[in-house]
Amino acid sequence: MSKVILETSGGSLILPAMVLVDRSDGGHLVVNPPRVVWDRSELTARELALWSFLVAAAARAMLDTLPQLAGGCINYWDAGNWSLHHDADPPGLKDPRVHRQVHLHLLGRSPTARSASWQWGEAPRFPGFRDRLEWARDFAPLSAEECAAVAARATELLREKYETVMRQMGSSEAFGKL
Repeated sequence: MSKVILETSGGSLILPAMVLVDRSDGGHLVVNPPRVVWDRSELTARELALWSFLVAAAARAMLDTLPQLAGGCINYWDAGNWSLHHDADPPGLKDPRVHRQVHLHLLGRSPTARSASWQWGEAPRFPGFRDRLEWARDFAPLSAEECAAVAARATELLREKYETVMRQMGSSEAFGKL
């Protein structure tokens, strides 16, 4: 089951139920926009800006707080693709405007990654839809302590770094609850 680790007016930061990167290889979090849409172009300018701030703050927070990312980086993956596969529920051809929910994966990339799918300097290797559960089966999620550290640092960055940008955009009220 997915777990919300941070909610803001820009969306939510999630520890997904199925992680795509083992915690020791860099970790994996998902950022949902402030409302369900099939494509980021459906968000308002304010929603897109706030979501972008949350994405950037969460990624920076991962880099700042996760020791396994020392010397590493983050891959950003705009997703919702497997939901469109013919064998995904409901079976058959799907309209992305109905069946896709855009979200952004933050995939930690560690120079010391052990998984063949996440080797440093290589593009990630994702499995096909049918093999995804077996492929991800042994990947461990970030720990509760790691999630708490990422959420705390992301909140700090949203308040200290991106609030200034929001004021420059003429919308200091836009942050809502952090």
